[in-house]
Amino acid sequence: MIGILIIAHAPLASALRDCALHVFPDCAAGVLAVDVLPNEAPELSLAQARRAMALLGSEEFLLLSDVFGATPCNVANQLNDNARTRLVAGANLPMLLRSVCYRHESLDQLLTRAQAGGTQGVMTVASTAPQNQTGTRHAPSHHDHQQ
Repeated sequence: MIGILIIAHAPLASALRDCALHVFPDCAAGVLAVDVLPNEAPELSLAQARRAMALLGSEEFLLLSDVFGATPCNVANQLNDNARTRLVAGANLPMLLRSVCYRHESLDQLLTRAQAGGTQGVMTVASTAPQNQTGTRHAPSHHDHQQ
């Protein structure tokens, strides 16, 4: 299976991993996080990321980072050899959940799934009245108004 390594500004990497484990607790061994701390030398984050890759023990890796051009992405890019790794910037939870579900596919297929999950997970949600919820009952003369 492909190992997934999240490298992002602290505490986002760990938070994303924790959320993924909330939904898919059995994926813990295949997903690790490196939180890049403020004012930490990039070399330290790179060393942490290399250790995490070794712990994952995979032949191939999907690297997820939060912001293109920022330190976490630059660290991840130093690990990205395009032979056994792929790097996606702009990581979000839908991207990670999709990635976890398709770790068994090829690295290129997983890359495509990750990008699709990330973009399809961003949408405008219309404001609507709550459906099928019991609310507080008011006197007949009371009127609720929505703006």
